[in-house]
Amino acid sequence: MTPVSPSLPAAKSSIEKTLELEATALQQCLQRFQADSKPWETALSLMNETLDRAGKIVVTGVGKSGKIAQKIAATFSSTGSHATFLHPTEALHGDLGFVRPGDCVLAISYTGNTEELIRLLPWLEQRKIPYIALTGNMESLLAKQAIVTLDGSVEREACPHHLAPTTSTTLALAIGDALAVGLMTLRNFDANSFALNHPGGSLGRKLTWRVEAVMKKGDDLAIVSPDTTMEQVIVVSSQKKLGAAAVAEPSGKLLGIITDGDIRRALAHREKIFTMKASEVMTANPVTILGESLAQTALQVMENRPSQISVLPVVDANGKIQGLVRLHDLLHSF
Repeated sequence: MTPVSPSLPAAKSSIEKTLELEATALQQCLQRFQADSKPWETALSLMNETLDRAGKIVVTGVGKSGKIAQKIAATFSSTGSHATFLHPTEALHGDLGFVRPGDCVLAISYTGNTEELIRLLPWLEQRKIPYIALTGNMESLLAKQAIVTLDGSVEREACPHHLAPTTSTTLALAIGDALAVGLMTLRNFDANSFALNHPGGSLGRKLTWRVEAVMKKGDDLAIVSPDTTMEQVIVVSSQKKLGAAAVAEPSGKLLGIITDGDIRRALAHREKIFTMKASEVMTANPVTILGESLAQTALQVMENRPSQISVLPVVDANGKIQGLVRLHDLLHSF
């Protein structure tokens, strides 16, 4: 007899139940924190003192807890708190030398009785290396011997058989994130500090790239005088293909900008447009930005307004035109 396949509605119900259980676990952890934040404060202070004396946070765990430990260590490091992952089994076979006096350990085990972790405890105690326990069993050996224990208990796993670590690993991950953010606050790790740790990829570009790195400049620009006829403005603007022409004094001081939209609106005057001057069509005193500003700031200036603009003039401190930055180029760069 062919077994009946589970229905899609049953699978959808499982998804909903999983999300409910994990959301509930997070809410219950928050309630425990609000009722007694002392363990968290102790853990943060211990890690902060470790970092102050140039030590590192060693995060360890086995199995799924080990995977979570690796992610937590990576989050610590990327947010300015020197940390590394240590596999307990490898530690027992020589890698313990990596843990030095002045370090502290964050040990993760839901049962709190993971054999490999328990075997590390005498070594840590002998060398006076403090450790923080993150566990779902506050009566475990791990919890009882730790300097401080963070309660990562959950009512049940999302796994229908209550076997696969699901809800518990989600909560452990969230606790790790909360500790990392708490350390960021304690150590004044701001956006500029974050940028130094993330120079590559889209994130790095958003945090470090300046407008001058993405703007069009020099011969790529369409720059006209106030007296230039619109016929010539259209020709020059079409040649440069930037979607705008800057109107400037001979000294280079920006007076206005003529976008493709301005030209379309001026076409309402029909043939008269070709005898009009640039000064009659331009948007005077346009929004501008400095070349040393972050490109991300330029993007916000262009988007966060009642009517979005697609081209932004770049000027120096004296208001002289330096370039044009296009919304298209910014979005492509990020």
